[in-house]
Amino acid sequence: MASPSLSDTIEVRKDECIDEDRVAEFLRGKLPGAEKRLSVRQFGGGAANLTYLLDYGSHEYVLRRPPLGPVAPSAHDMARESKVLLRLWQVFSRAPRAFLFSDDESIVGAPFFVMERRHGIVVRSSIPRDYEGKADAPAQMSRALIETLADLHAVDFGAVGLEDLGRPAGFIGRQVEGWWRRWQAAKLEELPAMNAVYDWLRSNEPPEGAASLVHNDYKLDNVMLDRADPGRIVAVFDWDMCTLGDPLSDVGALLAWWCRPEDPPHFRAMAMMPLDDRFLAREELVAHYAEYSGRDLTAIRFYHVLSLFRVAVIIAQIYVRYVRGQTQDMRFAAFGARIPAAAQAAIEVAGVG
Repeated sequence: MASPSLSDTIEVRKDECIDEDRVAEFLRGKLPGAEKRLSVRQFGGGAANLTYLLDYGSHEYVLRRPPLGPVAPSAHDMARESKVLLRLWQVFSRAPRAFLFSDDESIVGAPFFVMERRHGIVVRSSIPRDYEGKADAPAQMSRALIETLADLHAVDFGAVGLEDLGRPAGFIGRQVEGWWRRWQAAKLEELPAMNAVYDWLRSNEPPEGAASLVHNDYKLDNVMLDRADPGRIVAVFDWDMCTLGDPLSDVGALLAWWCRPEDPPHFRAMAMMPLDDRFLAREELVAHYAEYSGRDLTAIRFYHVLSLFRVAVIIAQIYVRYVRGQTQDMRFAAFGARIPAAAQAAIEVAGVG
């Protein structure tokens, strides 16, 4: 059986290599075990930030940096992510601990940070073998996702020094306008559905509620599950867009990426999870969050539409990097067709067009 370090990592992609000697020299004396010989592998999942395993034999760490090529302002913010993870682990056990951040781009070509290594399973396109024989594993995962998200939203962010992480007032309006600007910068062709969704969002913005920490990219493949227990999340990843704002935007994000076998083809085209009818339906996710958190979700359709709108933009941002040759990752060649799929999904949930 392959070691955990080999089973969930790949050899570093040629166009995404980092200077191992330079990294080793920089980290020597800054982390326990970093005086030993360094071996680097890459975590192959994910479609944006680049993540590497730093293996010193007796100690393992994870290095995170932004994707190759130009990135949207405020996106892939390693300083923000490291700030969150330097503090949040103290009160929210599913947040990996960050150890250091560097904005010295001469080391890996971009700002980066180093955090602890967690072990478990990240579920992507299929149910893992570890969960074979556990018929209720998808339902357990579903409930664990919701409960972990509600637990995050209940965190006292001021108690860990994160009260300056964002500007909660006007959060949703800024989200709508910000993703619209990113769409203008990333689109390769006009897509009338995106204009229609933008107009609907501007006309249907709900009143502001109490602010919480917002992960801003919460979905199944951004969490790590216990290998023996699909109902226990051991880590939540990808905190580079974390801020203070409306917690229901996180629920909407989860709904936007959530797919089931009975969904129409343009929904299933965006699947970042197994297409298995044992996962809870979207309506059940909403009901479980409302019951567990005690929050009012009567306006959840708006947040669902906003998140589908954002998904379309995120896919466009990834695809344009591929088209411009800023990444050679062939996984992204098919992303062009997913942009109109996400836009069509938003149109249908909004009930316009």
